[in-house]
Amino acid sequence: MGGQACVFYGAAQVSKDVDFLVLADPANLAKLQLALDALDAERIAVPPFDPGALARGHAVHFRCRCPEAKGLRVNVMSALRGMPCFEDLWSRRTVIQDRSGHIFDLLCVPDLVAAKKTQRSKDWPVIELLLDIHYEENKASPTPDFVEFWLCEARSPEQLVQLTERFPAEALALLPKRPLLRAATAGDFSALRRALAEEMAAEQDDDRAYWAPLKKELEAWRRDILKNQP
Repeated sequence: MGGQACVFYGAAQVSKDVDFLVLADPANLAKLQLALDALDAERIAVPPFDPGALARGHAVHFRCRCPEAKGLRVNVMSALRGMPCFEDLWSRRTVIQDRSGHIFDLLCVPDLVAAKKTQRSKDWPVIELLLDIHYEENKASPTPDFVEFWLCEARSPEQLVQLTERFPAEALALLPKRPLLRAATAGDFSALRRALAEEMAAEQDDDRAYWAPLKKELEAWRRDILKNQP
């Protein structure tokens, strides 16, 4: 669900860890623990490996110690800001099989784009690249869902102008949802760049607000750990 998923889609992103979204029910967490044991993975930092912490949106971090994956960091989450439940995300996942027959389940591109809307500036160019790749792969046979996805999420002013020229009726219908499409339809690149910057800033503010109480909880856990150290 993170940088490694972007690599699969061709939006290469340097990443030294692997991020997983998991179903946080007892049976599945027991299976996850078996996998972590096989990797000789130890939990690092906070929070604890706890279903309640996962449900509230925390990420639990592990470091692998087995020779085959020594030093690899594994991050586990079960809830993402503003996104549907795991079952819904799983139902529309992308499944990729490599030449050796290994199966990889990835967040679909629209969900990966949503997950990348963070306060980190480095994630936003990746969103633009994911949109470009998705459009190039599907522009010859666009579905209504794809057209709405492109118009609602494209980050490049040039691409937005191109999309509104190609799909004017759809762009008009989506104006209440994304007002900056009006500037794209008019070909007003200056206004479009300003609107895109404002849109990104608003999402970053929302992400900071989402993480604020979680960060407070992390700090409380850290203080408790320090108090209990000999």
